Amino acid sequence: MRKALSTSVLIILALFSLRANAQSTKFKVLVVASQAKDHWKSISAGKEFFEKLGAENHFSVDFTDDTSKINDANLAKYQVFVMFHLAPFDMSASQQAALQKFAEQGKGWVGVHAAGLTGKQFLGSNSTAKYWDWFETFMGGVTYSPHPAFQDGMVVVEDHKHPVTKNLPAKFWLADEWYEWDKSPRGNVRVLATVDESTYKQNKPMGDHPMVWTNENFHRMIYICIGHSPTSLVNSNYVILMRDAILWAASK
Repeated sequence: MRKALSTSVLIILALFSLRANAQSTKFKVLVVASQAKDHWKSISAGKEFFEKLGAENHFSVDFTDDTSKINDANLAKYQVFVMFHLAPFDMSASQQAALQKFAEQGKGWVGVHAAGLTGKQFLGSNSTAKYWDWFETFMGGVTYSPHPAFQDGMVVVEDHKHPVTKNLPAKFWLADEWYEWDKSPRGNVRVLATVDESTYKQNKPMGDHPMVWTNENFHRMIYICIGHSPTSLVNSNYVILMRDAILWAASK
């Protein structure tokens, strides 16, 4: 009787273990980082950051700086693509096409900081290179302008109804480069958070200065402009923002 009971307990424990393992990975995330020296400190801390985030929130993470992983066959394995400081011009035409297809299929995209470096100025002297117009539209029709010095500023959450920002405070401090644009993307996107320009010295004041937004023409797209420094990755509010952005991007 005791042996039979012991066997039953082992079977039950095994079933619970199988169920826990099945639930341990809800979805898969591909994080592709840049190789740019400007963001190396943040990138070098990124692998541990995203893997810890995944372990705590039941999703698996593949972290790489190899852009050849951006292809149709490989992207099909993932529900979310995180463009971690990887600029659109760092990708080949075929890689750009694969990412565009991924987004248009309704998969999740999270762009971080340098992922938003739009503008034909980045083509340089290569006049034969084709500019990725689709991505500029994807970003809300804005192009990047030179940023001011790295400094503290205040992020203002203006939309607490969205799942990505519902758990954030009304305001929080962060040190960043506070990217500027030729104009505000508002009107083409849903703005979730801005930066209070009175809290830092701008390069060229924008007035309306979004920092986090979604393009609702796509199922699960979100751009997070902040995140230049590895100090962001240990800022509790930034961690919440990134966590909820990935979870939302993966949601159905």
